[in-house]
Amino acid sequence: MAIATVNPATGETIKEFTPDDSAVVEQKLAEAQAAFQALKKTTFAQRAEWMRAAADLLDADAEELGRIITIEMGKPIAQSVAEVHKSAKGARYYAENAARFLADEPLDDPSLVNASQAYARYQPLGVILAVMPWNYPLWQVLRFAAPALMAGNTGVLKHASNVPQSALYLDTLFERAGFPTGAFHTLLIGSGAVDAVIRDPRIKAVTLTGSEPAGRSVASIAAREIKKSVLELGGSDPFIVLPSADLEKAATTGVAARTINNGQSCIAGKRFIVHQDVYDEFAGLFAAKIKALTVGDPLDASVQVGPIATAGGLNDLQELVDDAVAKGAQVLAGGHALDRPGYFFEPTILAGLTDDMRLVMEEAFGPVASLYPAKDDDDAIRIANQTTFGLSSSVWTSDPAEEAYFVENLDAGAVFVNGMTVSYPELPFGGIKASGFGRELAAAGIKEFVNLKTVWRG
Repeated sequence: MAIATVNPATGETIKEFTPDDSAVVEQKLAEAQAAFQALKKTTFAQRAEWMRAAADLLDADAEELGRIITIEMGKPIAQSVAEVHKSAKGARYYAENAARFLADEPLDDPSLVNASQAYARYQPLGVILAVMPWNYPLWQVLRFAAPALMAGNTGVLKHASNVPQSALYLDTLFERAGFPTGAFHTLLIGSGAVDAVIRDPRIKAVTLTGSEPAGRSVASIAAREIKKSVLELGGSDPFIVLPSADLEKAATTGVAARTINNGQSCIAGKRFIVHQDVYDEFAGLFAAKIKALTVGDPLDASVQVGPIATAGGLNDLQELVDDAVAKGAQVLAGGHALDRPGYFFEPTILAGLTDDMRLVMEEAFGPVASLYPAKDDDDAIRIANQTTFGLSSSVWTSDPAEEAYFVENLDAGAVFVNGMTVSYPELPFGGIKASGFGRELAAAGIKEFVNLKTVWRG
């Protein structure tokens, strides 16, 4: 895949970029290694000052950078600008909390280990490789980069090939903020060059957000090199609606959950599992709200849903829908790509799904919702847990006993009650099963790429 900005609203190639050759990659890795030797000797206070400066730059650049994001991957402009500000918030969160998260942890009673003192110390590992996707081109990177740099690591980024301008902004952001030259670099390389970078001895660990096949590839290479990896992969999150729920609020939030980021979010509600007692009412509300959405140019502030990011993604989505419809699925809304320039797909709801349809088990990465009736709570759990994914989930109920049941029994990295899944700097983020392993954000995120060193004194 060429490294290029292709506007998904028009299909027009805006700008192409020459990939970094082996000499440039070597220079950037050498600079990252040298920067690590300097950065690991700095204090948390110094790094926090630089990280706050990076946050200030993000806020100052939000309007311009938001426009770049929208042109590169198609999300509505207000969402792009909000993503930049969210990234700034994440940077400030780690600037304020990294020292506390990584403080020495003394053993309360060192005599238990025949010592006068014993404690655990967190130390940085070195250069960390991040392989990141296009759907949140700033936030996905910042939620790795902020904790990694605050811990004293340095980073190199292999970003998705369709968001090169976003990637190049990140290449200079941290140096502009005061971090040593090379503390964070973007590698303009294709996916075929990632293997060699992981194997480079200067790379100490790798984190990937992306597809399940990409995760399997990166994790297997890292494992062979005995290097730590963190994976945040796909999701097909259940959105469960029970009879005690506020159906109006659930339907409104369900539409937002399924269409935010043009439906291209791993943690978006995708499978809507509704108790049979309220199925018809919810389906009517949900379909009416989906049909009322405005689809169009994402630079237009009135537009709610923009294009799919790539032509390939549009084709994949249409194939999933066509497969379900050919096997008997009912189309409650949408169902087709729009006949216009760009990669637009109608917000869609499919019902009457059966196990032979690909959509039941595969992730729909676009504004396509699947609707399932559930006989009771046990049936809802069965449907929710039947896929290989386990990223997040949402359950709608006003019954405390029901809430406790679903919190306990959903196979997912998170459960959101009466709300849609959202990533917050303050909460751990990640999944189980084929949705990956490890955690980002909160204290858990900054502790993924450090050496937990035990210190014992007799």
